[in-house]
Parts: sequence; C-alpha cells; structure tokens
Amino acid sequence: MEKDIDSRHKARMARKKAVVDDHIAAAQIERGVVLINTGNGKGKSSAAFGVLARALGHGQQAAVVQFVKSRTDTGEEALFSRLPGVRWHVMGEGFTWETQDRHRDTVAARAAWDLACQYLKDTDIRLLILDEITYAFKYGWLDLNDAIAALKARAPMQHVILTGRGAPQGLIDVADTVSEINDIKHAYQAGVKAMPGLDF
Repeated sequence: MEKDIDSRHKARMARKKAVVDDHIAAAQIERGVVLINTGNGKGKSSAAFGVLARALGHGQQAAVVQFVKSRTDTGEEALFSRLPGVRWHVMGEGFTWETQDRHRDTVAARAAWDLACQYLKDTDIRLLILDEITYAFKYGWLDLNDAIAALKARAPMQHVILTGRGAPQGLIDVADTVSEINDIKHAYQAGVKAMPGLDF
C-alpha cells in the first residue's frame, strides 16, 4: 500500500515538474516589471521591503519614496537607510485623518512624485518602491494618467513596486503583477497596539 502511494506521488510530481519546467523555459523576456501590492490587509509595504532586501542582496541600487508615512522611527528605515545602495525618502505628512489638510497633503504628494519621476529615469536604480502611492490617486493629489505615462517611460530594466489600498483600475491594467492582501483577522481589532519590530 505504502509503495503504491509513493509510486503515485512520484508520477504526479514528475508530471508537475514537466509543467513547471515548460513554463520556466517559455519565460525568456528580460525587462523591468511593475508590481502592485494592494488590498485591505496588513503587509503590503512589508512585502515590498522584502523585495528590497532581495535587490540589495544582488548588489542592485534601490530607492524608496514614502507618500503618506511621516514617521522616521520605523525599523525598516532604521535598517535600510544605513545600507549602501538604498536611497530612502519619507515624504508624507501623515495619515489624512491626522493632517486634515488637503492642500498640505497635495503639496507633499506632488513633491514626492517629482522625486519619484527622477528615479524613474535613473538607469542605476533597479528597484523603486512607491510606498502608499495609491492614496495619492484616491484623494486626487496626483493625476493617474500622468503616473501611468511615467511608469511606461521608466528605465527599461527598472522594477517598480506600488503599495496601498484601493489601487485604481488604470494602475492595475498597466502592472505586470498585482497581489491583493486581504484582511481576515488583525490583532488591532482585539485591542492590541501596534508593536515595534512587527508593525513599524
């Protein structure tokens, strides 16, 4: 009986390997890609920073532009901003319910976008993370069509990761990879405060 199970498993894995090998062999295009991490769940920025670690591990240059966050005491910034090869910019004014100032938020978002556009043209930057940029479109701080045009005209081998809830359909349409992180359960809902090393 055990031998039959092992035999069937081996045959099934051999078929799976053939399919996977065919897919790998068919993927021959080398170019930069646009990725979006969206959805209401926790971990969109954290996933992007995981890719940042990969890029640095390969000796690539990277830049991070944060559109909403204004705090400079996060663990990711403390680590990555000290490393060679990373340019880290905290450009936001904080969450909109804290600032309550649309003009100030718009000015900050446009300054962040101007900087992002410089990086989009920089062939030395292999990874650009535009953290929480989706809110700039939701609140009308930035023009979506301008952003899409800039993404399409970026340096050809540059990867760009955009994060934030509610990614607009136009961005999703031009992205190569879109991941939606859903909120199934969150400790905050049970009264657990944000914890250093886990949440910031």
